[in-house]
Amino acid sequence: MTAKKEHQIGLTVEKRSVTCSEGETILQATLAQGINHTHACGGQGECSTCRVLILDGLAHCSPRTDREEAIADKLNFPGEVRLACQTHITGDIELRRMILDQLDMDIVSGQFQDESGIAIGSQEQLTMLFIDVVNYTSLAERFPPYDIVHVLNRYYRLMNAIIKEHRGIISDVAGDGILAIFGTGQDSDNSVADALRAVRGMQEGLKHFNVYLDKNFGIEFGIRAGIHFGEVIVGPFDTGSMRKLAVIGDNVNYASRIESANKEFGTDLLLSQEAYDQIKHEYESVRVFETQLKGKTGQYRLYAPA
Repeated sequence: MTAKKEHQIGLTVEKRSVTCSEGETILQATLAQGINHTHACGGQGECSTCRVLILDGLAHCSPRTDREEAIADKLNFPGEVRLACQTHITGDIELRRMILDQLDMDIVSGQFQDESGIAIGSQEQLTMLFIDVVNYTSLAERFPPYDIVHVLNRYYRLMNAIIKEHRGIISDVAGDGILAIFGTGQDSDNSVADALRAVRGMQEGLKHFNVYLDKNFGIEFGIRAGIHFGEVIVGPFDTGSMRKLAVIGDNVNYASRIESANKEFGTDLLLSQEAYDQIKHEYESVRVFETQLKGKTGQYRLYAPA
């Protein structure tokens, strides 16, 4: 009788290897050798808590089963994230278990409620748009807190509707500042062009908003915008009481610095070189500025579309 082939599974967290016999899943092999491998659904391919990240040997993993494919599609797993309960191997592999304790379990449970299509996070090329209200601080000092909160809530609702209309998502707000992102799984040919159209829409919407502000408060809002295109980490960040789709990375800071540079040049919209490269065939008439940006080294070229 021919002996079953055996392969080694290297476990980076446990710093050891276990043997996996032909016909066994990764989960069966780890459990059989005393690894406390989380599997809330009993290894039925229904929950994703046994997920592993294949660090080496992905080519030795079996194709995804229908059950695994359904979960991978829902949570937008990259190819190297696999369900241990559904995966057989044909050679040695190295992996890292991704769910290790109850807090991990709670986070995974929340991911199944997520509808963004990027429940576990990803690295993407996105367009980031920073919007700031001109002279907001001096305006805010003139009014009581309840007026400030009311005006900002009305402003946010208006801006959000326009951003959504142009395939964007508000990722964060801070005071009068808005960070919107474009290109997150939306059906768009050019996310930078979407962001530009959103800015134009917000500028137009602000005209009507200012009629309201002037009538009720005797003030007007102006906005400044900065647009950058680059690679960021995007995912649903969860504090337990607050959950939002957010982006992180140096390119987010870069976009913020571009928005701030409007003050230096007396402009209301600036694009980075990377963003301008995406739309230069549509906007040949631009003003070009060379400047240094706070917190970054070197000279940067920024563009103000006409």
